[in-house]
Amino acid sequence: MGKRVLLPYRRADKLKPYEDAVRAGGMEPKSVLATGSVSLNDCAGLVLLGGTDVNPQLYGQQPQPETEQPDDERDAIELDLIHQALKKDVPILAICRGLQILNVYHRGTLIQHLPSSARHDPETEDKATPAHEVAIEPESKLANIAGRTAWRVNSRHHQAADRIGSALRVSARDIEDGTVEGLERPDRSFVVAIQWHPEDQINKDPEQLKLFKGFAQACS
Repeated sequence: MGKRVLLPYRRADKLKPYEDAVRAGGMEPKSVLATGSVSLNDCAGLVLLGGTDVNPQLYGQQPQPETEQPDDERDAIELDLIHQALKKDVPILAICRGLQILNVYHRGTLIQHLPSSARHDPETEDKATPAHEVAIEPESKLANIAGRTAWRVNSRHHQAADRIGSALRVSARDIEDGTVEGLERPDRSFVVAIQWHPEDQINKDPEQLKLFKGFAQACS
């Protein structure tokens, strides 16, 4: 097994697909409940998982009616882990909510409820079902990983990045409505964030495993 990477989580019942994808990429998941004090020590990478909405007060807004109740402890722990990782240049792979809190850490803001939420949070039993296509920015790290400039991706989110945080660049957008689907930080070895859920797609779309293999390579 490859390098150990940290997976901070809040719901054990949602954890297995992330752990399976990390292992399929050649890494060893170290899954730690996000409570109390969580450290990146002895971990070669950080995976930020999907989950509840980030507290809007962290980006200077009041919650809208559609915004979920905040999980302030999780927000604080993940913001601290992002800080630790960036300081040490530890690779970060951020998924769905992970992209959103990464943007908030960099003083960006979020769209609290997408007007096209049916497009981005469709009712599908199979979580691997593609929902739409994303256009990937040429010359981005995501494009280097994908080896192409478009991907069909699943979708399970009602929020998205709005104002992009400092030091971040957009690496992918929904090909139709322009919703931000990828962010990265070019001045670090590997900070890649995607809005979809590749951990659910890897068994049906091997292309998505490239994300975890690229992350593993950065962690080694």
